[in-house]
Formats: sequence, C-alpha cells, structure tokens
Amino acid sequence: MLEGSGGGGIVPWATLAGYDSRDQVAATAFYTRVNVDDFQLDVLGASLSFYDRIEISIAQHKFDVEPLGAEIKQNIYGLKYRIYGDVVYSDWPQVSVGLQHKVLDDGAIAAAVGADNADSGTDFYIAATKVHLGGFFGYNTVWNTTLRATKANQTGLLGFGQVDDDDYEVMFEGSLGVLLSRHFAVGIEYRQKPDNLGLGEDDWKDVFIAWIPSKDVNVTLAYAKLGSIAGVQDQNGLYLSISGQIW
Repeated sequence: MLEGSGGGGIVPWATLAGYDSRDQVAATAFYTRVNVDDFQLDVLGASLSFYDRIEISIAQHKFDVEPLGAEIKQNIYGLKYRIYGDVVYSDWPQVSVGLQHKVLDDGAIAAAVGADNADSGTDFYIAATKVHLGGFFGYNTVWNTTLRATKANQTGLLGFGQVDDDDYEVMFEGSLGVLLSRHFAVGIEYRQKPDNLGLGEDDWKDVFIAWIPSKDVNVTLAYAKLGSIAGVQDQNGLYLSISGQIW
C-alpha cells in the first residue's frame, strides 16, 4: 500500500508483503504514483517479512502541492505482526496488528494549517483478512477490515492532530476484491479519515484492477476519489503502483 505495509492500495491488510513461509525471509519493493487534479504523490518503498510472522517496511512520500508550488516529504516506518490464522486455510480470518511511524522532513506547512505536531506521529491498527475460495459466482474473493487509531492529517502530510484536539481517533478501513483469474483481480477500497484541521478532509475511495503476470510482479491501476485535500475540493484521479518480489 502507499504507506509501505502489505495490503491494498490505501488500506493495510493482515497479510504480509512477502511470500515467505515459516522458515523463509522475503523482500519486496514498490513504486506508486497518485495523480489528482491539483496534487501529485510519488512513493518509493520496500519491506522485509520474516517467517510468515513479522513484516518491517519503509516508504517515502514526495507530495507536490501544485497550488503553492511546494513539496512535502514524509518517511514512514512500519511494523506488522501476524497474531492469528491463515488468509486461506483457517476458518476465521487472518489477524495482524501493526504500526506506522511517520516523520515529516519539514513541518512548516503542517504548522501553518494548525497541526498540533508538525514533526511526527504514529498510527496503530488491527486488520483481519480472509480469502473465500469460489466465493463470488465461483471466483475467489478476498475481503479485509482494518481499524486504525490515528492523529494523522492527510496520512501525516499535514501533521498530526490539531492544537485544540490531540486525541487519537479510531477510523474504519475496508477492501473487497474478486480474483477473475490467476493474473487479474478487481475490487474496491474505502478509508475513513479524521478531519482534525477543519479543512473538510474526506474519506478516501478507489476502484482498482490488478495484473499479476507472475509471482514476482504486480501492477495495480485504480481510480481514486480523495475528496478535499488541504481545502481544495474534488481531488480525483489515477493511482498506479508497481511492486516486485526481490527474493
């Protein structure tokens, strides 16, 4: 996902990023670009997953604010731990807990719009993911639900919290996908977001198609509806992500 954790485009799942088994280590890398009307986000990231149990990840955001001619950079350090289940074979969903620690290179814009913390913040989440074989008209179907405790404004790009309200809020996130074949999947995602700054920050939604030509490569294209960003309305556009298995 765009914050580096294994999962969908905008939602972390309970699954780990790699294909490692209980006695293996796996590494992945990805590049993502999101183009909407007045903003552009470029993300580079990588992750390591250990023994089908632990995932660590890093991602860097470069966010171009075209109306201001400015750029915001943010680094995200992730940790995820699978606490129960297997996404396919267990009766109940696979469940993982995780965190994402986010650090802004320069918090000047975050401070200017009223963020309580313009330097760094940490999100905490719990996710449940399940694959149903032959679930939707005979097609394999996957769903995920995530609860995230966060103070982040626009995923942290505009800082964390607000000067008069620095409490964590619990947000809902979800994904639903259908695997049309071994190589193609389609689906939808939703991510609830707090409006700490009173700028009308909207929930995120996307519709995606993923192409998996091999076990080592995944290409995802989505139409994303991101709503209001920093008070600029109706920010909709395309999301493209390419990820690869290193080992």
